[in-house]
Amino acid sequence: MKIALIHDFLTNFGGAERVLKNISDIFPDAPIFCLLYDAQKLPQFKDKKVIQSSLYKYPNFIKKKEVLFRPKCPQAIEEFDLSKYDIVISNTNSFCKGVITPPSTLHISYIQSPTRYLWDYKDEYLDEHNARGIKRYFLEKLFLKMRLWDYEAGQRPDYIIANSKNVAKRIKKYYRRKSKVIYPGTDLDKYRHFDEQSEEKSDFYLIVSRLSKYKKVDLAIRACNKLKKKLVIIGEGSDKNYLESIAGPTIEFKGFLPDKEVRNYYQKTKAFLFPAEEDFGLTPIEAMASGTPVIAYKKGGLLETVKEGLSGTFFNKQSANGLCRAIKKFEKMKFEPVQIRESIKKFSLNNFKKEFKNFVEEKYQKFKKRQ
Repeated sequence: MKIALIHDFLTNFGGAERVLKNISDIFPDAPIFCLLYDAQKLPQFKDKKVIQSSLYKYPNFIKKKEVLFRPKCPQAIEEFDLSKYDIVISNTNSFCKGVITPPSTLHISYIQSPTRYLWDYKDEYLDEHNARGIKRYFLEKLFLKMRLWDYEAGQRPDYIIANSKNVAKRIKKYYRRKSKVIYPGTDLDKYRHFDEQSEEKSDFYLIVSRLSKYKKVDLAIRACNKLKKKLVIIGEGSDKNYLESIAGPTIEFKGFLPDKEVRNYYQKTKAFLFPAEEDFGLTPIEAMASGTPVIAYKKGGLLETVKEGLSGTFFNKQSANGLCRAIKKFEKMKFEPVQIRESIKKFSLNNFKKEFKNFVEEKYQKFKKRQ
């Protein structure tokens, strides 16, 4: 089988890129097509054949202007010639499910999320970008055209895989498609420590996140400011300066850290804070694999991974006060690290690779019979 992998943007190593790396390990000879690629920021793919779209030719000032750049992405993704491949696997939260494949090629799309800023996150996205008056009118018109293309793109894969039940529901709503749920995998053994000292927790809370408005890190900062709790924040992002400006003396920013150091923080923190609504959420899995409970907003993919009273607790209102109440509640609860680890076994990397590979092979055999 000649297989090609398709990804949206290989410019930062986040959750979707971790999944791409795992898929690429399953099919090590498959080239990776993407809209843009930053080799310096993603050394994880240095041994892979990565093929960029025509967008790499555009000047940086266009690439940095989302309003100018995003409308060019559909055409760029459709330009890829995939006619020589038996199977195309797209890993996407925006554009690459819209690649055009010939009738003889099987296209399976692993959807991390329907394009959020076009659908359920549209109004919040426009508010965050201060879209008012003429600017908002223009963006609403632009998003309407892009939604039409995005819906059509959602019809192109022969089969769709969703990364969670939460995402499967949204795929059904926005694309009118059924999907198979296969949870992303995490190498759980990397986060497990079995010596007695590893079970000792320090007196701080932890966030590991991209520092953007959508991640709601400000809620955790405001809550820990109010309660005078120590909070360690690992990550970089466009919202960092603002977050530092509202942080009190108990908040510590660590910036980007190597995986080994991040694992040490996962192991030592008394709880991992997750105030955002996420499609799935890999970092809470990593925390729980370290025997650490999670305090999460009660919505989205975390409802499928965190078990109330066993591996963490929730807060219902997405606000600093809501998180404050959850922290106070948490500090009266007791959690067993071994039970927390056991609760997330099904999210192992081995399970993901086995289930994903079996799905691709099964669907390809059925596809061939119909040709």
